[in-house]
Amino acid sequence: MTRPVRIGVQIQPQHADYSQIRDAVARAEEAGVDIIYNWDHFFPLYGEPDGKHFECWTMLGAWAEQTSRVEIGALVTCNSYRNPELLADMARTVDHMSDGRLIFGIGSGWFERDYTEYGYDFGTAGGRLDNLSEALPRITARWGKLNPAPTRDIPVLIGGGGERKTLRYTAQYAHIWHGFGDASTLERKRKVLDDWCADVGRDPAEIERSAGAPEGTPEDVAKPLLDAGITQFTLGVNGPDYDLSTVEKWIAWRDQYNSSGS
Repeated sequence: MTRPVRIGVQIQPQHADYSQIRDAVARAEEAGVDIIYNWDHFFPLYGEPDGKHFECWTMLGAWAEQTSRVEIGALVTCNSYRNPELLADMARTVDHMSDGRLIFGIGSGWFERDYTEYGYDFGTAGGRLDNLSEALPRITARWGKLNPAPTRDIPVLIGGGGERKTLRYTAQYAHIWHGFGDASTLERKRKVLDDWCADVGRDPAEIERSAGAPEGTPEDVAKPLLDAGITQFTLGVNGPDYDLSTVEKWIAWRDQYNSSGS
């Protein structure tokens, strides 16, 4: 059975007052997005490097209370910034606060300024991936020990495209894979992920495939990604204005696409 298309929006928590972020979340839910993401950084990723910025997981707790329908999550949490057991407990708490609407997005981390200014060891890309591989079983094990337990089997989203490590971890632990690149790149990575699923005894159809929505109208640009297996499309919007007009076009396309049974 073909998965329905879903539309996400990443409300980038930079260059805005929190009241503007809160308003953008309300407008995105009202517009009909399926998922609202933020990101897990301590400084803006573009624009004024010392501009306004807010922390990820504190914000997700507020979004859990503010919203009622959409799923929420980080695209993605940096594994390096929190002890795995603590992170599992934070996720379980937001899961309950949202009545089971949390997506647990996680990756190995990459933004060096976050590490150096907040006192974390940046290390190497390989070392950060190894740390992620150690953290994932600890997180899932802690979910099995917490009282109360999570409200559901919390969906894990892993972002990245490393073929030796990241996609193997995705096959082992994830419900959603968020990839990067053009359609041909995503198609190649999809095949690698499917091969890892075969190695670990996982049905690849269990893993939703996600990517950023490319520039252009969805009628013109979505088909190559759909052919590559992508069914979740996420659009990033930046503060302070959080213009959702492009998001609304993708929502209208989603509704037409899903209703057509494509």
